[in-house]
Amino acid sequence: MKRVQHPVDNRLLSALPAEDRALLGPLEGFSFEKGEVLFEPGADVVNVYFPAPGMIASFVMDLRDGVTTEAAMIGQEGAVGGIVSHGNRPAFARAVVQIAGEALRIPTDALEFAKQRSPTLRDHLARYADCLLAQVLQTVACNAVHGYEGRLARWLLTLQDRVGAARLPVTQQFVSEMLGVQRTYTTRLIGALERAGTITKERGVIEITDRAQLERRACECYSYLLRHYGRVLPGVYPRFGR
Repeated sequence: MKRVQHPVDNRLLSALPAEDRALLGPLEGFSFEKGEVLFEPGADVVNVYFPAPGMIASFVMDLRDGVTTEAAMIGQEGAVGGIVSHGNRPAFARAVVQIAGEALRIPTDALEFAKQRSPTLRDHLARYADCLLAQVLQTVACNAVHGYEGRLARWLLTLQDRVGAARLPVTQQFVSEMLGVQRTYTTRLIGALERAGTITKERGVIEITDRAQLERRACECYSYLLRHYGRVLPGVYPRFGR
């Protein structure tokens, strides 16, 4: 983690009224490398992070049998940390940087103080918490019911929206870990998507070449979450190419 001096943007913060954004004061900007852990399970969440376009953080769960799976993906539309808690609370999942980038940081106590001074700020962040919970619940339902191709397409679209680019710096091993499936299964389905002209792959990169086709292959969970964000936090969710 390194401090940056240039301005850092975040869509959740940018959607705030100017007077509420001012209550947060000048937030510190930092750059993060892939794999940096923002907090561990059981640790007090002492800072809140607002990712800039391109940076991706995930809440990941480590299970007893060694499997790691993603519970939620957070990018430029959101925040990582204690959004609705009153003061520092122990984390339930690990928050880890999955794609390097920049983020703004504010101490949890400072955010709580600002929320106490503004009902609209409290409401804005509570609405985001609702959207984040919706993402977690949709992921649970998706993993339990839908086939892997639909889940994979949904995940790639979600990642592209947050990264804001066609080229996604992820490996097939990483995709497998985030979706909780074996690497061989991911390799087979990514190969099928490539043969269909939906994506191309190279070492460490998956590029989406036909987003419209990928949207047709995705399960309905992708559109459900888009609609929920549109109702609860209009204009905050990023849509690639729109």
